[in-house]
Amino acid sequence: MGGDNAPDEIVKGAVEALRECAEAEIFLTGVPEAVDRALAACGYDKGASYADRLHVVPASEVIEMAEPPVNAIMTKRDSSIVKGMQMVRTGEADAYVSAGSTGATLVGGQTLIGRVRGVERAPLAPFIPTEKGTSLLIDCGANVDARPSALVQFARMGSVYYRNVMGVEKPTVAIINIGAEEEKGNALVKETIPLLKACEDINFIGCAEARDIPAGAADVLVCEAFTGNIVLKMYEGVGKTALHLMKQAFMKNTKSKLGALLAKDSLKESLGVFDLTRYGGAPMLGLKGLVVKTHGSAHAVEVKNSVLQCVTFFKQDIGPQIEEALAKADH
Repeated sequence: MGGDNAPDEIVKGAVEALRECAEAEIFLTGVPEAVDRALAACGYDKGASYADRLHVVPASEVIEMAEPPVNAIMTKRDSSIVKGMQMVRTGEADAYVSAGSTGATLVGGQTLIGRVRGVERAPLAPFIPTEKGTSLLIDCGANVDARPSALVQFARMGSVYYRNVMGVEKPTVAIINIGAEEEKGNALVKETIPLLKACEDINFIGCAEARDIPAGAADVLVCEAFTGNIVLKMYEGVGKTALHLMKQAFMKNTKSKLGALLAKDSLKESLGVFDLTRYGGAPMLGLKGLVVKTHGSAHAVEVKNSVLQCVTFFKQDIGPQIEEALAKADH
């Protein structure tokens, strides 16, 4: 029930995921009447082969975007967010996907599902497009303040996640900084660098400046959420602006329009790499169950990809591997 386009786009994306992935079983938590209307609007067929893998779980309350997160989780016990996370906590569901309130999702993940033993903070870790493919940005929104030891855990969790999802045996890890030199940066960065350099289980390559991120500076980019969220939002804004300016340039005259027509397919393929919706949402790593946060403005394709992302996460057994990696580091 959360997000700018809920419940229609959320429900549509869930149905598309069911059609595409025979391994997925989906529980839609929300106001039944609203969910049923959205199902009817997206052409959901109750007689289809996938219909027995979709269930509606009644939730009478809705947590709004502007509500104080802690109070909302504590008082609205019959909301779609609380109901969904309780299902993950009890094992009825393996993962929870939401486009709703980020604050409520983060609070719910920490309090209702809980962190894996030894995890200081649970970060949000989305994939972002680069010239070389993709990088994992960790953290992008969960912990605006973090200690150096937490950033080291982010690097370990991010390495495990990237290795399994992208198939890279030793993913490169960099810390986002205002310069490539180790003596630059704030106190947090300066204190974290020697800790990362001392980690034999992390392929740490040093600092990454913001301008080098789109070129693929490292596979895993480590930072606290204040920096990470700025990087992510700037990525989104620059992408939209560049596309808008390109469209304006192509529509200037007949010659430019003809050029656009000839280059249409190639441009679509190249620019498609920088469409963040194709990468799904941001998993909240380090919890006892999987939580994936999609954009509040998410449409069906991003919701679908977030569901498929959850399937990959469990097929690769990423959760237990993260727990094992952190446990080894503590000994």
